[in-house]
Amino acid sequence: MRRLNQDAVIAIFLILASGVLFWSTFSIRSPDYGVLAPSAWPRVIIIVLAILSVIYLIQSVGKEQPAADQKAQAGRQPGVAGWLVYWKNPIFCFVLFLVYLLTLPLLGSLIGGVSFVFILMSILGGISKENVLTHATLALATVGGMWIIFTYGLEVILPQGVIFSAF
Repeated sequence: MRRLNQDAVIAIFLILASGVLFWSTFSIRSPDYGVLAPSAWPRVIIIVLAILSVIYLIQSVGKEQPAADQKAQAGRQPGVAGWLVYWKNPIFCFVLFLVYLLTLPLLGSLIGGVSFVFILMSILGGISKENVLTHATLALATVGGMWIIFTYGLEVILPQGVIFSAF
């Protein structure tokens, strides 16, 4: 009998998490007047996540671990140092996201988001003269675009931060 690979385990976890999240949307209070229920968009997103997770599970069941992953696992140093080296990119992502969340009241969602995306892309993609301009452009375009959509299109009040509050 074959063991489940890491992708299958993650897919099962995502399916279970989608179920829990979908179940929790039933506790969202609905207003008395005729508008779209506040739980509608979370449910749509959770259903899409669940469908993608099922596709992920189907693709991952029975799939062998790629040779590159096996080679990387085999060449990994033992102990905590080896574990840190092997998982350094995800650790960078989580640490930078924590810093983003902690600085959100100070920088706001626009400046903090652009900074987070730029720094993360620079760490993961490498820093060179060509990459810096690409990373800055992508960070400004994606985070700035989402900020414009949420602020002006959907009229969502996002954290301004201390810098924008001064204006």
